[in-house]
Amino acid sequence: MNRRFFYIMIIGLTAILFSLSGAGIGFGAEKKEVVVFTALDQVFSEPILKEFQEKTGIKVKAVYDIEATKTTGLVNRLIAEKKNPQCDVFWNNEIIKSILLKRKGVLAPYISPSAKDIPEHFKDKEGFWTGFAARARVIVVNKDNVNKENYPTSIYDLTKPVWKGKAAIANPLFGTTSTHVAALFSYLGDKKAKQFFQDLKKNQIKVVDGNSVVKDRTGSGSISAGFTDTDDVSVGIISGMPITPIYPDKGSIGTLLIPNTVCLIANSPNPERGKALIDYLLSKEVEEKLASCPSVQMPLRADVKTPDNFVSIDEIKTMAVDFENVADVMEGSVKYVQQLFIR
Repeated sequence: MNRRFFYIMIIGLTAILFSLSGAGIGFGAEKKEVVVFTALDQVFSEPILKEFQEKTGIKVKAVYDIEATKTTGLVNRLIAEKKNPQCDVFWNNEIIKSILLKRKGVLAPYISPSAKDIPEHFKDKEGFWTGFAARARVIVVNKDNVNKENYPTSIYDLTKPVWKGKAAIANPLFGTTSTHVAALFSYLGDKKAKQFFQDLKKNQIKVVDGNSVVKDRTGSGSISAGFTDTDDVSVGIISGMPITPIYPDKGSIGTLLIPNTVCLIANSPNPERGKALIDYLLSKEVEEKLASCPSVQMPLRADVKTPDNFVSIDEIKTMAVDFENVADVMEGSVKYVQQLFIR
């Protein structure tokens, strides 16, 4: 074999290897994938992620939460993997732990063009997280157990003797319940918030494993009411449970609204594909899909199409909270309530 022919063979083989690598085949091939951790219930988030995969050809590897450790388990894993991230995108089902991840240096800034018409209140100014598709913290009531004229209209109603031992709340250490706890401490101040939760305990409120358990217990009639999220109530109604949501405190503190948030992970394996997924999740198309599916989540944009009889953001009084301050008080407030209820 002469030298010229040898060089031609080397050049040819090199070209073939580069070609295979570009097609995702062979040694050192870059996989066309994105890894997402999501705290939104798999039944709601998985169809959205599958549609993104079908539209873009980017394979989505998803890690979902479990009900009992809602959000917290994924957040702890992201913190533990900070020096060697395995995740590209965090799709959180709430907002405060996204702020905490930013503070711990787990997130990278990304301002998505899809988010330009999302209200500024629901976006981090530096682009570390962006909110979309919100749920409300409501009181779920069993319609068979409670006459309509006796429905609770305020969170404070569940501290009254008539509800003694008949209401429930999810474990305050996890999920949107922890966000609700911190929001009340932020809005009311320590003294009033502690008194509220002490009154709930005196009224023998039951602490269960998750918001869906509150819904199930209310639906079965073993309790008459409880604190939960609108998506859980919607699923219960669709399945035939005799329950209804109450948007509390319309004349006073208002109803807490909790958006989903999406974040790019710092030094992630696939940042560009992570950005593509974020762009998709923040689109009007996804807000419409989440409003129309059983989770009936509220679009943050006013011009997103929603189903008939849909309760939109502008139809309720929302609790005016400073999410950064809620994050400031999260650790202490949740610790207090956990010690109060779960010794």
